[in-house]
Amino acid sequence: MTTVVTGTGVGALLRQWRERRRLSQLELALRAGSSARHISFVETGRSRPSEEMVLRLAEHLDVPVRERNALLLAAGYAPRYAESPLDAPELEPLREGMERLLTGYEPYPALVVDGAYTVLGANRGVTLLLEGLPEHLLTPPLNAMRVTLHPEGLAPRIRNLREWRGHLLAQMERQLALVRSEPLRAVYEEVAAYPVPAPEPSGTEGEPAAPHPYFALPLRIEHAGRVLSFVSSISTFNTPLDITVAELAIETLLPADRETAAYLRSAAGPER
Repeated sequence: MTTVVTGTGVGALLRQWRERRRLSQLELALRAGSSARHISFVETGRSRPSEEMVLRLAEHLDVPVRERNALLLAAGYAPRYAESPLDAPELEPLREGMERLLTGYEPYPALVVDGAYTVLGANRGVTLLLEGLPEHLLTPPLNAMRVTLHPEGLAPRIRNLREWRGHLLAQMERQLALVRSEPLRAVYEEVAAYPVPAPEPSGTEGEPAAPHPYFALPLRIEHAGRVLSFVSSISTFNTPLDITVAELAIETLLPADRETAAYLRSAAGPER
């Protein structure tokens, strides 16, 4: 268990979460089946909330699971959520399910990351994109943000690097606004300090700037003399009861055009 609690009381923590969600005491009370007076008393320390009330308020404030343990500890209760190692026997069905998902998504790239973007699993589509990268970036623990934005990683191959970099940094900033994660902050500070690419030109020689009417911001990346285009989708688990599971994310890269899909199918070889 890695939850750390300072001397801040549960009332002050709940108030911080309420303000972060931009809710009034009355709005939170109506959602949680309480009263604005009681919420006020809890936030000012005049009333100690029950364990059930702490969890109910955390649910309506969409507090991450790890931080719910912090709220419980601050209120004087035992943590409710375990943090199991991913290789724990009780998580075997989860591991098997993720492995089937990654394999089933081939030949398209898919990977599993934790809350700090450490890669916990990846399929052959990801391996294809990482071909030729230096060993020091691929040595475990592999970090998805580092290998994507590092000057010796995928960054030189990404045609719209400035846009994609901005998207990834904004994604991490949103996460850091919700969770206290030193590992994630360390990764963010590292990759944000990498050299900022110059603005992309309106087009490259012999190639229009937007060869396809993309329906979402694409990742446009060179591979074997081609430019492959993907859009990213990230999935998490609903109602997790374990911190490890709550912080897992499955990212899939969907081909954004027919050419990319066809190339990945041909690169994968005949179906087995």
